[in-house]
Amino acid sequence: MASKTIGEYKEVIRACKEVFEKKTRDYGTAWRILRLPSITDQIMIKAQRIRSIQEKGIQKIEDGIPGEFVGIINYCIMAIMQTELVDESKLEMKFEEIEPLYDKIVEDTIALHEDKNHDYGEAWREMRISSMTDIILMKIMRVKQIEDNGGVTLISEGVKANYQDMMNYAVFCLIKINS
Repeated sequence: MASKTIGEYKEVIRACKEVFEKKTRDYGTAWRILRLPSITDQIMIKAQRIRSIQEKGIQKIEDGIPGEFVGIINYCIMAIMQTELVDESKLEMKFEEIEPLYDKIVEDTIALHEDKNHDYGEAWREMRISSMTDIILMKIMRVKQIEDNGGVTLISEGVKANYQDMMNYAVFCLIKINS
């Protein structure tokens, strides 16, 4: 089952990376101007919209739930990039410059998924998409609290691990939607 999951995971990421590349070619890396809390808020907006559509059962804007999960994944990757590009003063970067970092973040996050999948099994497959949406929203609240505390935690994992968890849950949702 694990190899099936990794194949599904990589297919979701391939689609997300395609969107990321096209938007980077259209807009450049304008997102580099954003501070981490601003990226966190962008993820929150997307997750809240998903929850709103789930609760109301209808949407008035054409962009659907799958596109919002793609956005969550890409914003999580952007957030992690921002933490790793701290010393990089250059805001505008070509896709080819940031693609290796995108791929490394994905690789690290897939490895985290595999470790957690080893311990938890495929428990996420039994979860509802609405529950995973709520968990993403909870993780956002955690990140916002860590950001409000200046990045300091007493016992908890930091923002990167939370972004990775949000990314993994969004991937799981897309796997379930596409199944």
